[in-house]
Amino acid sequence: MMNPTQQLITETSGMINVRGVNHYYEWIRHHQGENQPEITQKKSVMVFIHGWAGSTRYWRKTAQSLSDTYDCLLYDLRGFGRSKLPKNPLNLSYDLEEYAQDLKELLDALGIEKVYIHSHSMGASIGALFVTMYPERVEGAILTCNGIFEYNKRAFDAFHKFGGYVVKFRYPWFLKVPFADRLFMARFLHRPISKVERIAFLEDFILADYEAALGTIYTSVSQKAVTIMPQKFAEISVPTLLISGEKDIIIPAEMGRVAAELNQKIQYIEMEKTSHFPMLEDEENYLKNVRKFLER
Repeated sequence: MMNPTQQLITETSGMINVRGVNHYYEWIRHHQGENQPEITQKKSVMVFIHGWAGSTRYWRKTAQSLSDTYDCLLYDLRGFGRSKLPKNPLNLSYDLEEYAQDLKELLDALGIEKVYIHSHSMGASIGALFVTMYPERVEGAILTCNGIFEYNKRAFDAFHKFGGYVVKFRYPWFLKVPFADRLFMARFLHRPISKVERIAFLEDFILADYEAALGTIYTSVSQKAVTIMPQKFAEISVPTLLISGEKDIIIPAEMGRVAAELNQKIQYIEMEKTSHFPMLEDEENYLKNVRKFLER
């Protein structure tokens, strides 16, 4: 029997058409126990944006922890997770600004006026763009593992070529290879995470749409991104927390520091002994930093 003072976390999911693509989304909410008075004050909404070739799945633990204060909305970006692309071609590009517009249309469809942004990696680039494109829709932002990098044509060309091979040669049987999940995640982590989480990452990577995965490699790491992202960080007008992982080799902490220095609205935190997924590698301190920022 449930304790009358016990708090309940409810999770609901659905699909909604946004710009011709059925987008998967989840709500994670915290409710009073059944014998507690109804809560009359409506909670703010916090929307979570995942990174390249990921999905809502790795944000769930963070969202569950923050659902005592926020109604948490998680969704799969177009072409990733369960937001599958239709067979008919879309008149949409894979520019990150388009993904920011996807989010705006998603919020409109769900009747949500204003949100907190909580985003990661490529998703944090989308989050930063959303904040500057629709500042009136944002109360505050958390950008994790993001920053500003310099353009190097040779390095970028090599990255795109390697990324093309990685995206092309993905096979379901990878999941049956012993330690494949460990090998796949080794580059992204400094501290271990659970096997369930590692396998989920590998599954999401394998199932990501080819065109979306390849297209966002070219748009998120590009000369255009190098040109516009410093300006976008400088334009941010809402309170923003930028979190880097000290050991991150995907988006090194120095890139986060450079971005934060462009704008007094951005608070910068570098988490020790974490890499590209600090929210999973050191959940306790990640949440502590986020809550401290939000309480301000």
